[in-house]
Amino acid sequence: MSNSESLEFARETNVSRETLDKLELFAGLLIQWNPRVNLVSKDSLKNLWRRHIADSAQLREIIPAYDGALVDVGSGAGFPGMVLAIMGLRNIYLIESNERKCVFLQEVARKTGCSVTVHNTRLGNEGVKSSPKLPKAEIITARAVTRLDKLLDIVYPLVYDRTCCIFHKGSRVDEELCSAQNNWQFSLEQLPSKSDPSGAILKLSNIWRRDKNGGIGVEK
Repeated sequence: MSNSESLEFARETNVSRETLDKLELFAGLLIQWNPRVNLVSKDSLKNLWRRHIADSAQLREIIPAYDGALVDVGSGAGFPGMVLAIMGLRNIYLIESNERKCVFLQEVARKTGCSVTVHNTRLGNEGVKSSPKLPKAEIITARAVTRLDKLLDIVYPLVYDRTCCIFHKGSRVDEELCSAQNNWQFSLEQLPSKSDPSGAILKLSNIWRRDKNGGIGVEK
């Protein structure tokens, strides 16, 4: 049954009744599993729709049209990757190193009829080697994973010339950007977060690691 928060979300996003039903099922499963798996903080459940679901859903308007894979790194409870899949985005890979969280994601996918591929692996060079079916990513998303310079290091094995990275960032976004630009070159579009006034959404493309002399590296 819909509550006021989910109905407000539906009005703001104009999702269909079917999509809202699936998101409500997802939210119910998260609340049910959270005491056992620690998917999100207990306090954040009080504002689940705004804090997590709407925060993830806003990427639907930001992600450009794509033909390849969308890889969500550090999916955790399914934010933003599972929300985007429920909202109709396709060819989504959810990367999560915690086995119990992967079981949760697979259960959500089963009960919502959502087509996603869940990988229980830790991304990075070793993770890619141990997951040979993991494709290069046309879109990479990540939310609350780690600071930007480290995050780029983690996802770089999946990056190619058409990759667009879309990352949620908090109030220290400018500090993270300054630090990352010491080691990375990229094209940047910085957008305000609709759900967090202190946060931002970073849209990065043309990503290259700088060499030790500050130039652009060529090896991937």
